[in-house]
Amino acid sequence: MSYDKVKQATNLIIGTKQTTKMVEQGKAVEVFVARDADPRITTKVINLCKKMGVAITYVDSMKQLGKACGIEVGAAVAAAVNE
Repeated sequence: MSYDKVKQATNLIIGTKQTTKMVEQGKAVEVFVARDADPRITTKVINLCKKMGVAITYVDSMKQLGKACGIEVGAAVAAAVNE
């Protein structure tokens, strides 16, 4: 499952603002989006990823995505980056 990819990523960016910044800078390799996140939060990132050619992986739950990222709260968006 996709959560394993999140756990294996060496450089993870968590959150919409930070992820957007990494995609704009061309540093994001893959972006993980929780399906249960508010579309008002995720739509901009999804459209930006499509425009920039960044792979998008959808995961089922914000709570599970946050857990896979190693944080106590849910995460709507996370990105694996090359740095």
